Amino acid sequence: MSRRESGRLARTHTALVFSVVALAIVVAIALVIGGAEPISLVTAVTDPGSLDREILVEARLPRVILGMLAGGGLAAVGLAFQTVLRNPLAEPFILGVSGGAALGATIALLLGLSGLSLLGAALVPAAALVGGLGATVLVAAIARSGAAEGFDDSGGARAGSGASILLAGVVVNAIAGAAITFLKTIVTATKAQELLFWLMGFLDVASPRTLAFVFFYVAAGGAVLLRDAGRLNLLALGDESAEHLGVDVRALERRTFFACSLVVAAIVSVTGLIGFVGLIVPHALRRLFGPDVRVTLPASFFAGGAVLVACDLVSRTLFRFLHTEPPVGAVTALVGGPLFLMLLRRR
Repeated sequence: MSRRESGRLARTHTALVFSVVALAIVVAIALVIGGAEPISLVTAVTDPGSLDREILVEARLPRVILGMLAGGGLAAVGLAFQTVLRNPLAEPFILGVSGGAALGATIALLLGLSGLSLLGAALVPAAALVGGLGATVLVAAIARSGAAEGFDDSGGARAGSGASILLAGVVVNAIAGAAITFLKTIVTATKAQELLFWLMGFLDVASPRTLAFVFFYVAAGGAVLLRDAGRLNLLALGDESAEHLGVDVRALERRTFFACSLVVAAIVSVTGLIGFVGLIVPHALRRLFGPDVRVTLPASFFAGGAVLVACDLVSRTLFRFLHTEPPVGAVTALVGGPLFLMLLRRR
């Protein structure tokens, strides 16, 4: 084994251990104190008839699992978008992909399609996938047209190409937000309040069927991204260099965009809009472990799950004295928004 390969394996091992340990610690804390009353994990595990066992199995564990899947999926997608678009500020919420998926899911919910399926596929997630794919295609088209004028002969990106990507995301987000606002004005007040609650980004207690659905789509999309991790690394060399090394760049982009849209659609259809997890986690892991996607992609999944579960724990515990619970999407925005502005200023 070469020195370079052994170094990569060491970084992979370190990154995975770091992210898994962080996730395990956060999950344990969330299971013990993440609610109105602390519980004993020992009692919950050893005594099947105890109240602690009922709280753990029926309330806290499903919510924590949903947070792990949602946070991990969003972080992995954020890393993939940043790699394909060659922009460390790219993220599904900022790029409008989450907004497009939310618009699709909103239309399906207003049409009364929740709980219905077609050929075995639930219609709300399918509508979210269509919306997310539409937003992704629109942003990618704008980014590609900007890249045609924003790259020099050496393949390095100029400032304009990154700005066009962010501008495209802002435009798509604005369009999706305006459409959702319009739809809320033409329904009953009860339905509008239900949509508002969902769109703010909540981790609610999920049923086993919902968890299985989110797990399937996140796992399917994540498997595609992990399979292409080595090819994604080559995109840093520029399109021409990557193609000379045997990478079909356009096919890789299409697979990545579809896989990312699949993951985002599944998550948004259940949790609503949760932003900035896909920005914070990949950026931090690249600083710690380097840019190798084969290392940072699996680490992003576990670390993203830890971050979102921690933010949900904050929303459940710090505001307990007010007898209310802010949406976890607001907590991630309060943390990620200033970080995004700081990174944008540095860029």
